Amino acid sequence: MNLVILFALATFIATLVGGFLAIKLKKSLPYFFAFSAGSLIAVAFLDLLPESINVAGLANIGIRTIMFVIIISFLIYSFLERFFVTHHHHEGHEHGHIIGDIGAGSLVIHSFLDGAAIGSAFQVNSSVGMIVALAVLSHDFTDGINTVTLMLKNKHKVRRALGFLIADAIAPVLGVLATSLIIIGPTYLAMILAFFVGEFIYIGATNLLPETYKHHRKGLMIFWMIVGVLVISILTSLA
Repeated sequence: MNLVILFALATFIATLVGGFLAIKLKKSLPYFFAFSAGSLIAVAFLDLLPESINVAGLANIGIRTIMFVIIISFLIYSFLERFFVTHHHHEGHEHGHIIGDIGAGSLVIHSFLDGAAIGSAFQVNSSVGMIVALAVLSHDFTDGINTVTLMLKNKHKVRRALGFLIADAIAPVLGVLATSLIIIGPTYLAMILAFFVGEFIYIGATNLLPETYKHHRKGLMIFWMIVGVLVISILTSLA
């Protein structure tokens, strides 16, 4: 089997394993909230932001522009949540919070771009492809956890969380396949990555982090947040 296809299938399995672990251990969700808060914020600063700045350099886009996109993204998600929380309470809806859909959906897009990174790296050479694929492979395990955690935290049913988990698992496979069909220009890619930075900071800091304050075992919450940061730190250093 072609090596790139093998790694694409491996990312599919890794994402599912991470997500099913979060579902299986639902009673430990507060710890997953802490882990996801740490990992999402770490992904934003250690993975997406440096990559966005690097790509922006190729497109002759100033760092100040990237920072403005991050701020705009953060504010957009802040306004979205404020609007939908108010609407949710006034209408008395029992369905899950839309921020869960938005956050999980963005993780799916992020996973698609991860797959595209694998495909592009293998086009350079096999050695570079394997390094990027191994980093993405480990990273997608945490993506599976984060996707399910975001959905369950925002009061969605397990079935809906599973739907996003499957989409997140398929996304990198599609990303690998799309590299032979679609090329995203550096200008658009830099803006997309910067937009994700603002979103992931917002979700991690304002949607997940406050949940850790409600738990009486503060030390364990801090521990799992640090674990989330360390895991992403190690994985991003591999690429």
